[in-house]
Amino acid sequence: MVIARLLIGLLLFAAIVCFAFSIATGQVHWRRRGIVIVKWTLVAGLAFFGVLILERLALLL
Repeated sequence: MVIARLLIGLLLFAAIVCFAFSIATGQVHWRRRGIVIVKWTLVAGLAFFGVLILERLALLL
């Protein structure tokens, strides 16, 4: 649980840094990298919560 929170937090921090670089330099590729990182963070979060839900369902059966 702690590892997943740390991973998601670090990914969000990396996305914020990419967006800050995009604003500071005006280069578009930093914004694209930030968007890609946010997308994969959402995928990782959804997968994590999906596993948690499946574990709870397995205990009920």
